[in-house]
This record gives sequence, C-alpha cells and structure tokens, in this order.
Amino acid sequence: MLHCGIVGLPLSGKTTVFNVITRAGAEVKPYAGGKTDPNKAVVSVPDKRFDYLVDVHKPRKETPAQVEFVDLAGLSRGAGKGEGLGNSFLSFVADADALIHVVRCFSNATVEHPEGSVDPVRDWEIIENELIFRDLAVIENRLEKLRAKKKLIPDEESEKKLLEQCFDCLMEEKPLRSLGLKPEDERRLRGFAFVTSKPEILLLNLDDSQNEESKIPGYSELKKRADEQGIDLCTLYGSLEMDIIELTEEEASAFTEGLDITEPGRERLIERAYKVLGLISFFTCGPDEVRAWTLHEGDNAVDAAGAIHSDLARGFIRAQVVAFEDYKNCAHSFDECRKTGVLRLEGKEYLVKDGDIIEIRFNV
Repeated sequence: MLHCGIVGLPLSGKTTVFNVITRAGAEVKPYAGGKTDPNKAVVSVPDKRFDYLVDVHKPRKETPAQVEFVDLAGLSRGAGKGEGLGNSFLSFVADADALIHVVRCFSNATVEHPEGSVDPVRDWEIIENELIFRDLAVIENRLEKLRAKKKLIPDEESEKKLLEQCFDCLMEEKPLRSLGLKPEDERRLRGFAFVTSKPEILLLNLDDSQNEESKIPGYSELKKRADEQGIDLCTLYGSLEMDIIELTEEEASAFTEGLDITEPGRERLIERAYKVLGLISFFTCGPDEVRAWTLHEGDNAVDAAGAIHSDLARGFIRAQVVAFEDYKNCAHSFDECRKTGVLRLEGKEYLVKDGDIIEIRFNV
C-alpha cells in the first residue's frame, strides 16, 4: 500500500495533523525523548460516489479505497547532513511515496517554536533544504565511486551524466521533481529513493483566527513557490479540527461558523493525498459487496482485473465498463446502461478512468 509521510519542523503540528486525518483524537502523542519510530495508520478515502453506491445497493460488505499515513518525527537544521537523529528520520522519509510538508502558521505562546518565532517561509526553506542536502549526499557518494573507476561501461557513463544533471539542479536549491525527467530516467533513479523527487503537498497549519489569506503570514510567497514547483497547497485548522472530531455534524457546524469551511479539512487533505500519489478508483458493486479498487493513473483493464484477482487477469476476455454518472442516471442498473448504450465492452488496453464501474468477463 502506498503511503504519505508527514514531515516538518518539531512543534509544527505534524502529530496533530496525523490525529485529525486518522480521527485518533489525543490517542497519538507528539514525539518526545528521542523517539524516531513513526506513527502509522491506514485511512479510508472519502468518496461520495462510493457512498452513493453503498446507499443504493445496501451490500452485506462495503470496502472503501484506503491510503496509509505515516507521522514522521520532526526534522531540524542539520538533519540532511546526518546531525542529531537526522539519518534515522530521513531513512523513513525516503521510504514514503509522497510527502505532506506541514508548516506552522499559528502563534501559541504555550508551544515554543524551535526557531524562536513564527515564519512559515523560513520554516519551509529549512525543511526543503534539509531534503536537498540528503539527496546531494546520496549523489556525491555515488559519483565519487563512479569517478574512482578507471573506465566506465556505457550504462555507468549514462548514469554519471544523469546524476550530474541532478546534482546541478539541487545545487540551485531546486528539488529533483522540477527537472521533469523522462520516465526511463525516473526508473533508473528509483533505487536512490530521492526525497526531493517525491510528489508533495504543502500543508499550512492554521489557527481559527487565520480565516483569510491576508491573516496567514507569508501566504503569497508560499503560494508562489508551491505553484512554481508544482506542489499542491492545502490549509488545515489543525487544533480546531482536533476539537471537533467527536462532535455531531450540527455541533461541528456551529463550532466552525464564520470560518468558511465547506468540508472537513481532513477529507480534503486525504483526497488530495490520494491524487498526489497518482491513484484513481474504480468500483465493483452489487448486493454482496460495494468496493473501491485502487489503481495507478494510466493502468489498463487487465491491471484492474488483476487488482480484483489474479485469475481474472490471467483469463481476461473483456471488461464491461460504465462511467459512474451514466450508471447513476440509468437507475444504477447494468441492464439499463446496456439499453441506453452507455455500457461499453473494452479490451485489454483500455485505460481505466477514475470512477469507472467495471465487471470483468474471464475464462480460466
């Protein structure tokens, strides 16, 4: 299962964000005493399409899509150079499939800031630079070994050239994701687990007084940098959302009045994390089970069959496919979809679309 690693400076609210996402309340405590093992939790992905299918089919079993979140201990200055517990922290970061970078925007006199003041742009730069230092160290180590060889084989020559390109990018304080590498180059670099090549969400952790962009320090600059680097920017009232976890919908609505919250921040963040991981959902439905299956964007019908069961992929004949909205408009019936012509028979190379409802025809 793919997972998002939650990173940031100590006391930025990472564990609060983790607790909000996982509805853990105060169950998971912030890091202390040199602890480095991450907190982990698997979370269901909110999806109104899935909820609709469950409502109309009333199945005996319902299985939503899921994604894992990992709360990593805070990174500090020098972590990228191995100082303190940096190597332990960054090894967990390297294992993540995507990053949620929590930046503290709230002021709280009872929660001391490790840098002495609230400055979101500075804090963002600290963590981003530590991640860059980590990748630079990995590249320097490999290049040193390649340069020590008297003669390189063609594959090593091309690897050296690619790593030097990555090195130059990082020296300009730009993440590797900004290079726009070809898929074949990305595959060649996969074994290095570069952390700045991972997709990222910039999450601004707010308090309930920061209900306008003008009240968020450094917002314009952070938005500009996020846009330049192709990073999703998201906001969350971390402490407030912790307080409303156990409230009813009516109580929560009254509690958040005036904050222009149209949906819970946790739901918005989980949905964005799912998308930034490059994942889509397709559905199977009926009286026995309604299930959301997870695929990578660009996967085909055989991949969908294999996600359900290896036998379906092995004996794949055709996929019966209907888009969610068409299924909904046809009284959630495959027969009606067939009569109106919106049900399609697709072959092995069909690229599954997010929200497709699929039945696999197979013979083993």
